[in-house]
Amino acid sequence: MKNSTVNRGLPAGNPIANLFVIVVGALVIGVSVVLGFVAFVVLGSVLVVLAGVIGLRLWWFNRKLRSQAPDNQRRHDGDNSGVIEGEFRVLDKSRDGSRDSPRDNNRGS
Repeated sequence: MKNSTVNRGLPAGNPIANLFVIVVGALVIGVSVVLGFVAFVVLGSVLVVLAGVIGLRLWWFNRKLRSQAPDNQRRHDGDNSGVIEGEFRVLDKSRDGSRDSPRDNNRGS
């Protein structure tokens, strides 16, 4: 039988080359982390500025629409009572929830 061992250690047998690989690897990982953080901050800043510009544009557009609205609509903009003004007429008395419908009045006769 042939016994072979797999070299799972560092690639070079030279200790100076191994130290060089470790240092360069650590530097590459460190630079990658720093660049990733910088890219994250830049992307976040761009998104915050973009959200601010869109929010300012929407506010400006709504302000312009309110200034063009008729006076009666502008007066009720601050009214949050939820009341809708109007009139109604009961067409069918049996649907309004009362107990004395026209059919009940005829039974007593």
